[in-house]
Amino acid sequence: SNFSLETSDQCGKETHLENILFATFYFLDFILAFAGNALALWLFIWDQKSGTPANIFLMHLAVADLSFVLVLPTRLVYHFSGNHWPFGEIPCRLTGFLFYLNMYASIYFLMCISVDRFLAIVHPVKSIKLRRSLYAHLACAFLWVIVGVAMAPLLLSVQTVEMENTTVCLQLYREKASRHALVSLAVAFTFPFVTTVTCYLLIIHSLKSGNRVEKHLKEKAIKMIIMVLMIFLVCFVPYHINRYIYILHYNGTKTSCETQRVLALGNRITSCLTSLNGALDPVMYFFVAEKFREALCNLFCVKKTVMLHQAYEGKTNESSLSAKSEL
Repeated sequence: SNFSLETSDQCGKETHLENILFATFYFLDFILAFAGNALALWLFIWDQKSGTPANIFLMHLAVADLSFVLVLPTRLVYHFSGNHWPFGEIPCRLTGFLFYLNMYASIYFLMCISVDRFLAIVHPVKSIKLRRSLYAHLACAFLWVIVGVAMAPLLLSVQTVEMENTTVCLQLYREKASRHALVSLAVAFTFPFVTTVTCYLLIIHSLKSGNRVEKHLKEKAIKMIIMVLMIFLVCFVPYHINRYIYILHYNGTKTSCETQRVLALGNRITSCLTSLNGALDPVMYFFVAEKFREALCNLFCVKKTVMLHQAYEGKTNESSLSAKSEL
């Protein structure tokens, strides 16, 4: 298998230009994702009123993003040093573990947010007992344990290989392509993706057919739905489609060198898109969490816009306040 790995490595090797582009991408992604999620997490922790289920899920999403953002510099070094892994065995295992932990934790927290929005908007009265902060905390703890246990084998198997005086970390774009991985891939991704899309389609249907929610609140809900679906379509769908194709066709010696090159490049690009999730999530917080938007405004906006925002908020009548808190 070492020989097939070496031949596939020669075919799928990154060019110097690719390494520079990937390293630059990870550098920018690291800055945006770290700043956005650190601010979000700080706000979610310090804001005492943010005990709503949606905010609890958003807080855990920020934790998942930060845990992954902190290992992004290792990818940066990997590309800058011409595909050499200088950190050793344990950091390689950790990088792979945190990559998958973050990706699937994010996917499932986004699903939880969509289910919570569905209950709050479509069944606001029936779901009052169900939408408690305690249940949200329990759901998050359950998801962390499940995803952590599912990804734990990555911490137990050898992940580095010595090739031509360089160390290769198999967790960086060279994950095992087994048929078993195909089944877990389908289960781990398809279920939350279908659930999320279904919830949002039902929310849109409910908002269009009902008149109990004010126009600007409807728009806010629609913006959030578009944002979450965009995160799925940009960050997660390409990666899973590519992994499916990669697993089916990447057989080392049986596949032509050109095909291997295209598959390896596709794997690297879609992995890049997945890590973009960390930078896009704060954009969603901006639409969803009022406090996050206010904090950003206080940091970057002119006072005039804040005053305008407050005047606009003041006009919101009492009857829509309950709807507002749900959206």
